[in-house]
Amino acid sequence: MSKQQETLLTLERYMPYRLSVLSNKVSSLVAQAYKDKFALSITEWRIMAVLGEYPGVSADEVSTKTQIEKSLISRAISNLLKRKLIMRSIAKEDKRRSELALSGTGYDVYSEIVPLSIEYERQFLSCLNHKEQLALDEIILRLDKHAQQLEF
Repeated sequence: MSKQQETLLTLERYMPYRLSVLSNKVSSLVAQAYKDKFALSITEWRIMAVLGEYPGVSADEVSTKTQIEKSLISRAISNLLKRKLIMRSIAKEDKRRSELALSGTGYDVYSEIVPLSIEYERQFLSCLNHKEQLALDEIILRLDKHAQQLEF
């Protein structure tokens, strides 16, 4: 084996790449359901999903929960604010902190998209039996925990 072959990376077999491609495929398929009807980007929907579960979080907290860089989050929040799908307010306990929440219209949109997302997840996982789905969930949790502990 040559030195070049030893250092060759086969992307199609490289796990981080494979996970990224799979994530992009799944996100894109789900996104079509809400992109056409609600004109939302993947990032905008992820922000709304976070705010549906955690109303009152800051933009930084949204970035942390979604693992989306702050500049993309900031642009998407601006778009959602302009469309009046979310609201921003100043925190009562800390006047330097902004809190985000779904507006009434935003919550209506969220309430329509959630069942679509859950159904898509069900269809996506239907190629696995119940035991395999539980095992996949456990593996993802374990890999996520391990990734948080790794330092390079």
